[in-house]
Amino acid sequence: MTVRINPSILSADFVNMQAELDRIATADLVHVDVMDNHFVPNLTFGPQMVQRIQDVSPIPLDVHLMIADADRWAPGYAELGAASVTFHAEAADDPVKLARRLREIGSRAGIALKPGTDVEPYLQLLPEFDQLLIMTVEPGFGGQSFMAEMMPKLRRAREIVERERLSVWLQVDGGITADTITVAADAGADTFVAGSSVYNSGDPTENIAALRAAAEAHTHAHR
Repeated sequence: MTVRINPSILSADFVNMQAELDRIATADLVHVDVMDNHFVPNLTFGPQMVQRIQDVSPIPLDVHLMIADADRWAPGYAELGAASVTFHAEAADDPVKLARRLREIGSRAGIALKPGTDVEPYLQLLPEFDQLLIMTVEPGFGGQSFMAEMMPKLRRAREIVERERLSVWLQVDGGITADTITVAADAGADTFVAGSSVYNSGDPTENIAALRAAAEAHTHAHR
């Protein structure tokens, strides 16, 4: 199983964004949290900022839309050139139609589930997606503690992905550290969003390498 480390620029220095992107050039994708102060009680980036990040980033963009009315707004982020666009199941009227539109434009299509959202109704839809994001914190703010009680969702999704031989990435976002990444990897995650554990202490390159090594050591059960 390929392990992907996607640092969240929510923990970066926004004033020096280009330099902060260069610091994570050894990562797989850069995770860009788009919040609208409606779906979640916080406000971050819009299309103009995402376009500039796309212009200067040394690695592809993994855009995570924590916004209302995803059916209307998500395609615009795919049109900016983002490699992956993930929207929330709770914010989409027709997730399958939206995923097909994102793929048509050229992005990978991801669907995200808040901690309180049951994974079961979406498992049969997995072939329509390239990524399933299981939130391991409540969306909206960085720095929250990892919710280990989300691991049964991950195990269930991994079971379906393996059984059906799907090429769907299983992503976790929230509270990912060198310790919790092993828990998520054991449960079947292969794509990890990490913010403060990459940016807030030490060298981001070393932190990315440490997270990758920790995850790779715990994915053996799924190889």
